[in-house]
Amino acid sequence: QVHLVESGGGLVQAGGSLRLSCAASGRTFSTHAMGWLRQAPGKEREFVARIGWGGPATYYADSVKGRFTISRDNAKNTVYLQMNNLKPADTAVYYCAATSPYYTGSYLRGYDYWGQGTQVTVSS
Repeated sequence: QVHLVESGGGLVQAGGSLRLSCAASGRTFSTHAMGWLRQAPGKEREFVARIGWGGPATYYADSVKGRFTISRDNAKNTVYLQMNNLKPADTAVYYCAATSPYYTGSYLRGYDYWGQGTQVTVSS
């Protein structure tokens, strides 16, 4: 079982930056691929970024490539999402998620554990 807690959301002007953090419980953090997904009002939840468990492999949605960076610190059981050049379209609740250990399926799926979400609001 993995318990995830996000932090770092808030209100920022367009063009600004935020860094989201997700702290995970347990001793198996390094075996879980980690992802960030988001849900805007009235829209379905969508994939944002993913980082693998066995190496530095990362994946990004086209809408955030070049602006967002996902990283992880296994010693701290924490995954980060650095968001730069934010746009009003990035406004959403951002969720941290973890796959089951050693998951090798699609980076778009496989998330078994979820945080409670953190609100990001980008004003124009």
